[in-house]
Amino acid sequence: MNIKKVGNVILAVTDIDKSLEFYNGIIGLPIKNQRRSWVDLGTSGALLSLHPASLTAEHVGSSIDNGITIGFLVGDVQSAIDELKEKGVKIHRDIVEKDAGKNAVIVDPDGYLISLFEPIFGDKAQQTSGYQGFTPA
Repeated sequence: MNIKKVGNVILAVTDIDKSLEFYNGIIGLPIKNQRRSWVDLGTSGALLSLHPASLTAEHVGSSIDNGITIGFLVGDVQSAIDELKEKGVKIHRDIVEKDAGKNAVIVDPDGYLISLFEPIFGDKAQQTSGYQGFTPA
């Protein structure tokens, strides 16, 4: 076996239209490919793929039940959380600051937890500056 990298994370969702509105319309992930029963979101690295759970198996549980959490790097976690609160997104855990950076957790329409992480690099030249919300770190 010669795995090169993670290609995509497939998320089984109860309502693909509702999830597409959340991930594309609210969070702002661009649509890379879209078919009737499958949507790939993102531009580089691993893609987030949405697939209706009804086509494979019943959707059961939330992140807390099944252990799935999706992580996104953000340029400014505070502005991302402010933006999401204005859009009515449920905040599971507000911003916590640790040695590695700042982190908050939100909830998607299916109850999946989404971690928003703003890293703090030891080398300040690597640190993103001037970005707002979901601009990639």
